[in-house]
Amino acid sequence: MISRIDLRGDALPEGPALRDLLPRADFDVSAALEKVRPICEAVHHRGDAALIDFAEKFDGVRLESVRVPAQALTDALADLDPAVRAALEESIRRARLVHRAQRRSPHSTQVVPGGTVTEKWVPVDRVGLYAPGGRSVYPSSVIMNVVPAQEAGVGSVALASPPQAEFGGLPHPTILAACALLGVDEVYAAGGATAVAMFAYGTESCPPANMVAGPGNIWVAAAKRFFTGKIGIDAEAGPTEIAVLADDTADPVHVASDLISQAEHDPLAAAVLVTDSVALADAVDEELKTQVAATKHIDDRIVPALNGQQSAIVLVDGVEEGLRVVDAYGAEHLEIQTRDAAAVADRVRNAGAVFIGPWAPVSLGDYAAGSNHVLPTGGCACHSSGLSVQSFLRGIHIVDYTEDALAEVAHHVVTLAEAEDLPAHGAAVKARFGWKVPGTK
Repeated sequence: MISRIDLRGDALPEGPALRDLLPRADFDVSAALEKVRPICEAVHHRGDAALIDFAEKFDGVRLESVRVPAQALTDALADLDPAVRAALEESIRRARLVHRAQRRSPHSTQVVPGGTVTEKWVPVDRVGLYAPGGRSVYPSSVIMNVVPAQEAGVGSVALASPPQAEFGGLPHPTILAACALLGVDEVYAAGGATAVAMFAYGTESCPPANMVAGPGNIWVAAAKRFFTGKIGIDAEAGPTEIAVLADDTADPVHVASDLISQAEHDPLAAAVLVTDSVALADAVDEELKTQVAATKHIDDRIVPALNGQQSAIVLVDGVEEGLRVVDAYGAEHLEIQTRDAAAVADRVRNAGAVFIGPWAPVSLGDYAAGSNHVLPTGGCACHSSGLSVQSFLRGIHIVDYTEDALAEVAHHVVTLAEAEDLPAHGAAVKARFGWKVPGTK
């Protein structure tokens, strides 16, 4: 059901050579970019009319309005299953605890007497958030996007999710209910690249945003790339992925269930087990067959994901080598199921989120750990972080120097300006001292 890559015996290569040996989904954002370009341009020129036409084309429903009526949010919350509401409220509570602790305060540094640099943190003014609505409904993604934006102090938060024909062109009611629980009353029925374009350009019903965040399919990722430089984006999210680093102490039932839990997202989802135990690999193989047969979404998601080139069991000589492999892979979600799992996890350098031991499965992080599940994919964990309060903040340096403080360093500024052949830079300092630089003859 899942292929094997044997990296035992020979010394593991370094850097890109090792990454090239590891499984990865074929996810070509560049190719998709040219297909979303005309969609984005249509939204730019035709506004809401283009959004309505694309909803009919892609989602099979003709909208009267892109903006979701306030009453629809109220109704969705009133009709929400009480158990689902309780679970969402607990997820929100835990996410707020974690993200509130991420807030940053201004910090001033006295460089010299009379000379200070203060860094203050300012939230973006307006953010457009996206909650997917394709194969599954993701109210959890509403929470994971909205909570850090709110805790960062973003003043204007809007959310888009694809219109659903079965719900009269509204986004899924659980999405709407989650928005209501979070106090987000600006919601739009727009999906994929059209939603990103709506937030980037603005339309008659939706003011433009400074930033767009939230996971989505390849069309969302391509639209984000299209608008890079015009608006802020969080990341070009690719298919979800899980890597499990395990030794012979791991329970194959747990490992197999965790691999399946991510495979059920999408046929391109990646499920990777890195282990030094052939016995565990064999046992996981058998468990996969048993557990897959007993679950849902088998033929359209799970089996294609596990059989795909992006999934594999990687055999290594030991946990040390396994650490090198998972660091090269840079998984979105990384589980450590080994002896001394916490100590092993502490040595991980590249992962979107790390889950320690048998009682912290990725599913916990998806919903109720308090951590954020909007995480870097496709190896981007080697250089990027998941969504957080920091994603919505900008650091601004405030420079405050007295005349004496500038005089003390003026000759260095002039010297460096001349070394870079930028004499006007130095002149801007000289002019303040009657063109005679203090400290020079």
